[in-house]
Amino acid sequence: STHAESVTQILIFIMMLSRSVLSVSRHRRGNLVARAIRAKSTQVEESSEGPIGADGRHENWREGIYDHDNEPKVRRRDGSMASVEKLRGFLNYQRNPEPYRDPLERLMDWEEINPVPERDIEVAHTDLERKVQAARCMDCGTPFCQTYTGCPVNNLIPEWNNLVYQDQWDEAIDRLHSTNNFPEFTGRVCPAPCEGSCVAGLVDSPVTIKNIEYAIVDRAFRDGKITPRIPSERSGMTVAVVGSGPAGLACADQLNQQGHKVTVFERADRVGGLLMYGIPNMKLEKDTVDRRVNLLREEGIEFVTNADIGVNVDVNELKSNFDALCLCLGSTKPRDLPVPGRELKGVHFAMEFLTANQKKLLLTKEGKLESQWEKDNWITAEGKDVIVIGGGDTGTDCIGTSMRHRCKSVTNFELMPQPPMERATDNPWPQWPRVFGIDYGHAEVRAVYGDDPRVYSVMTKELIGDDEGNVKALVTQDVEMTAQGPKAIEGSEREWPADLVILSMGFLHPEDYVTKELGLDLDQRNNIQAVYGDFRTNVEGVFAGGDCRRGQSLVVWAINEGRGAAAACDEYLEQKRVDDSAFTQGHGAFANLSSLSPSI
Repeated sequence: STHAESVTQILIFIMMLSRSVLSVSRHRRGNLVARAIRAKSTQVEESSEGPIGADGRHENWREGIYDHDNEPKVRRRDGSMASVEKLRGFLNYQRNPEPYRDPLERLMDWEEINPVPERDIEVAHTDLERKVQAARCMDCGTPFCQTYTGCPVNNLIPEWNNLVYQDQWDEAIDRLHSTNNFPEFTGRVCPAPCEGSCVAGLVDSPVTIKNIEYAIVDRAFRDGKITPRIPSERSGMTVAVVGSGPAGLACADQLNQQGHKVTVFERADRVGGLLMYGIPNMKLEKDTVDRRVNLLREEGIEFVTNADIGVNVDVNELKSNFDALCLCLGSTKPRDLPVPGRELKGVHFAMEFLTANQKKLLLTKEGKLESQWEKDNWITAEGKDVIVIGGGDTGTDCIGTSMRHRCKSVTNFELMPQPPMERATDNPWPQWPRVFGIDYGHAEVRAVYGDDPRVYSVMTKELIGDDEGNVKALVTQDVEMTAQGPKAIEGSEREWPADLVILSMGFLHPEDYVTKELGLDLDQRNNIQAVYGDFRTNVEGVFAGGDCRRGQSLVVWAINEGRGAAAACDEYLEQKRVDDSAFTQGHGAFANLSSLSPSI
């Protein structure tokens, strides 16, 4: 009878699900399937206490005090204890992302917010917990996590998840590096669109893909598994890569591995571009950037800093001295705020604020900081009412930096309304979920001041200054979204105290002095015109990739573009080498003796 009841329940469930699929929206459909997965038809019920223990990891248990040779049993969602298994892992185990360090602790330093296993023992995941999280990766027919809706570099996510589950970490880093040049960067700063398109996310919470990627590459570096890969042969062709951000580094890495001689030109005093000065230290430790750059140096790539192409280096001379030129300039023209009072002192672009802070940290670390530099260049938020205009990752970084300066207060203005707590009907899976979230900077403000720093649906009307030309306040208006865009609401003006205003409203396009000098065609957004997949500009031998071609985007997209530009450049160089060889053979020393003067 029990069997018959189970069959009946399953049939009823299928009928209900079939009926619902025809009638409910995609959003409600996802919720229905999620409830169904937890129904008796799966024979998995969530334990009232949950499988996560007081230490923030899945509870585990051994048979006895002498049972240390075997892997411990792990608590499942139904409360039972059993060995870790992958067949029904996404049903048996709960998503448990590795937490950041405690907000009040990490605000006392500039170290990474991610826990270090050897140091943060109470927070960092154990190898067993990582295996449990890897076991949640489904054997899905179409892994959307590695398609264009998920990972831009098409990481082989199910493969290296399975390798982690099998404790084959060396093979996991090989699979990870096969598609991603710098997983130590994406594992730290990428917002993980792969998790937004994870198939498990349809019925439950997605797999902790970002944590696993981060764990694979960090373990490989600690174990000495990542070593220089010096090309065995050289092609004799030379390439200049302009820009050393993620796109430029990826492009240089790919071309170098193809045997070409690569020189990277960077206008700043350190290599890394956005990775070095645009992302703060607590999100991406600069030793991590230097570690990879030094590895690329050992592999044969040459780096030239303080080389501002078009300013102190002639771009046409550069083009004539190299067989090909790859532009990975980034999108560095910031969006400005055209309101009265914009000229006041104390109003800065986000990159000015973040770069000055990072330079001070690096100089202090090396013992080179001079008081005059701090006086002339330092932008401090200490003791100030800070207002950050614009959200996103950069806005959060400005919040986190201001908190570490010991600001008096920090407020974050966003033009758009507050996102919903769950996916809206026009934001179905596997799209990136546009939902309300709390990033590390927001959590720090909440921990100290008790409130979230974000204020939604407001726009800045005016900046107010004091008698000495310093900003002292800011006036906003509430806005409502219409079919024509945001519309200010009359009579909704509010005044906010502000000693420091940071503009974090995104970037428009690359600066134009390089493109003008080369005579490059631009698209309607003033980005370099080059078709995706081809990456060739209108000038022979010149390629473009990254944000300067695509527009501002994620680090992982920059890596994708850098790899693509390198592939197109390599194809061009191979053809050029064939053509040059054919020309040399046809015009050798004895090729045209009949045309020589009879007197010789």
